[in-house]
Amino acid sequence: MRKNLTVSILTLSSIVCLLWIIGLGWVLVDYTNQPAEKPQTTNTENQKEIEADGVHLLALGDSLTRGTGDDTGKGYIGYLKEALAEKTEEEIKITNYGIKGLTTDKLAEQLTGQEIQRQTANADLLFITIGGNDLFQGGQSLTEIEEDSISKLMEAYSKQLQTVLTTIRSINADAPIYLMGLYNPFNDLDNRALTSQVVRTWNNTTAEICANYAQTIFVPTYDIFQQNVQQYLYSDHFHPNKKGYQLMAERVASFISWEVNDNE
Repeated sequence: MRKNLTVSILTLSSIVCLLWIIGLGWVLVDYTNQPAEKPQTTNTENQKEIEADGVHLLALGDSLTRGTGDDTGKGYIGYLKEALAEKTEEEIKITNYGIKGLTTDKLAEQLTGQEIQRQTANADLLFITIGGNDLFQGGQSLTEIEEDSISKLMEAYSKQLQTVLTTIRSINADAPIYLMGLYNPFNDLDNRALTSQVVRTWNNTTAEICANYAQTIFVPTYDIFQQNVQQYLYSDHFHPNKKGYQLMAERVASFISWEVNDNE
């Protein structure tokens, strides 16, 4: 009986390991493939014409902005729109420039485009998910953590994030910017204490940078996924699932003090 129990444990461990490897493979695909995707918008007939009325949300960033892992395709931005729609009778319009695998330097480059600058100038609220690909690098940087390599990644990220925020503020000085913090998708692995420390340090650096820019709010998500992380992750064990995105939307909505005007 003891032999059968040992075999069962070994089999279960092999299955868990195989699932993690499969998930890591999907993450690597996301990280290495960055298609030139067109921005998603809720007003396809007037993509090139921003109207004066309504509330304009601009979403920038990586696969979390695209909503990868949510079977409904909404992602946190879609659920956030639903939450804000309950506060106003005005039309809420979303332009989504999220790209899978996007890193901070690529976001800085993206913001030099004429169309995205026009969208930025006319945005009432901006939302950003970025930094995950800079740090995780498809899971490679956290499977074999080295202090020097993480420090170099953080230094490069910090520089590029400041470029991103400086560019946005030069185009739109007033609209609130909500920058989502990172969670640790590897929180259930053996080295979770170390990976969690790295992610928390990364988030602290991001929050400090945000504090240097007016109306720029760091939105923490680490605690949402801290316990029972797999409950809120997609089958790739990296991106949020529907519930994970809903919780992210609830979190950022709780930080929005700006309220749209009701038609009275």
